[in-house]
Amino acid sequence: MDNKNSIWSKQILEMQQEDGTWGLQFHTLSIPTKKYPLTTEQALRRLMILGFDVNDLPIRKTVNYMTACLRGERKMDNSWDKSHNFPLFTKLMLSTWIKIFEPDNEFALAFASRWAEVIEKTFKHGKYDHNEYVNAYTMQFVSKPKGGREVDFSTFYHISLLQGMLTPKTESLMLDYVISKPEGIYYISSGPLNIPPKNFAAKNTSWYFAALEILSGYDLSNEKLGFAVDWINMHKDADGQWDFGTKANDGVYFPYSNSWRKAEDRKADCTYRVMALLKKWL
Repeated sequence: MDNKNSIWSKQILEMQQEDGTWGLQFHTLSIPTKKYPLTTEQALRRLMILGFDVNDLPIRKTVNYMTACLRGERKMDNSWDKSHNFPLFTKLMLSTWIKIFEPDNEFALAFASRWAEVIEKTFKHGKYDHNEYVNAYTMQFVSKPKGGREVDFSTFYHISLLQGMLTPKTESLMLDYVISKPEGIYYISSGPLNIPPKNFAAKNTSWYFAALEILSGYDLSNEKLGFAVDWINMHKDADGQWDFGTKANDGVYFPYSNSWRKAEDRKADCTYRVMALLKKWL
């Protein structure tokens, strides 16, 4: 399925600035403006879902810009949140998105290694130990976690950044912790991942899939998420397709096709996404 030439791709690419960003705001939750209705992170996530990678010039430009920001050569945006260590959070956001598109980027890997060391120490006793987490965090980043996202690594950024960075033992322990966490993965899901949505044709199913897609980047994900595979296969229809329903059209993960006016286009989009995930576990 070629989504790079869809109307959605064209709309996003037309808003990209010459420096590779989509304006002054980076983070998804930043307040958009009339001049810049889309944040850079929102654009990156949507383009990634539509099939763009670092070999595409628009992504290459953004990765270069983010790397320059991570190295301190450029400023990312004008945001500042005093509720946490924003310079550190900035490095986390940048490193995560750089590593997603360019896994061997040395600057992103260097920051990911620091977080991996924190997580290794957090689970060194065979389970999550909050005191060990705080101590390891403080030693690594020279300050105690202030609150919010700093005291909880079960977020889109951390889970994405840590792929391929942990020992098998720690990866197993961390995945067990994240999958059973009542709050799910922050910024992505809002419930425990070991309990799939009751209704398959629902908007929250799309976000549940987003969490599964992130976790699928871990070597042990197939072993840990077998229950999700069973749940997915249970909801395949008689034609061998899947349907998330019309409410799943959130402008982020769906649609791929230009329109969902026809049910067959919606089902084709949903089935494409499901199959892409299942192939990672074959």
